[in-house]
Amino acid sequence: MRPWIPLAAVVLAVSPLAVVHPVRVAGRSMEPALRDDDLRWALRAWISHAPRRGEVWIVAGPTGSSAKRVIGLPGEAVTWRGPDVWIDGQRLDEPWVTHPERSGQGTLTCGAGFLVLGDNRPESQDGRRWGPLPPTAMQGRIL
Repeated sequence: MRPWIPLAAVVLAVSPLAVVHPVRVAGRSMEPALRDDDLRWALRAWISHAPRRGEVWIVAGPTGSSAKRVIGLPGEAVTWRGPDVWIDGQRLDEPWVTHPERSGQGTLTCGAGFLVLGDNRPESQDGRRWGPLPPTAMQGRIL
């Protein structure tokens, strides 16, 4: 047997993980779309398109990796007042939010980054605290 055959077999077996990888959801910040301990697949950022508003991405935040929804895109100003989110003065329709935040307000300019929020706003540590994340913090898009 040729010595490269077992090596080729191992490379072929693990090569799909270079494109997609399993992700275990931790926490309640994305309920009901993603529940604590759900297992999902993520398409790695290097193979995916640029993040689009409404997509769920795995992001490297200040507290580690987590799943969050992309809300603000580069160059946009995002304002939130209670349950409403506004992008450059236009109210954002968010059918995915079933647990809105009833209090709080703020405004952030995304600059060259992305503002990400959890769907379960009262339970989510997200861009309202962290601010926008740089493109390098976007690790993979949930499939």
